[in-house]
Amino acid sequence: MTTLLDYCSLVRSKNAGPFTLTFDFMCHDKDAYDALVATGFLNKNLFATLYDTAPDKVLVVNHPLALAVKVSLPRPTVQGDLHDSDCYAGQQYAPLMDMEVAAQRTH
Repeated sequence: MTTLLDYCSLVRSKNAGPFTLTFDFMCHDKDAYDALVATGFLNKNLFATLYDTAPDKVLVVNHPLALAVKVSLPRPTVQGDLHDSDCYAGQQYAPLMDMEVAAQRTH
């Protein structure tokens, strides 16, 4: 099974202010970056489903020079709210770690 750690040396989530959650996927090298992007795994629908938001609220930005992908979306709960279970959003990436990332398709 191929996971994000096969492509990335760093996967993290964090706050981007009290209303926004952001994820960073930093790849091992250019080949890993190109392969990860080619899978289409990091897409708006995946994050919308996992974090209960509309796909049009999800921003996926590929940074080829940094060999990274950044994803931002509204926080499910405002930072510091009584129901906020992860104030710094540092553990929101966890559901992604055990998911299988499909290998690159050949055409």
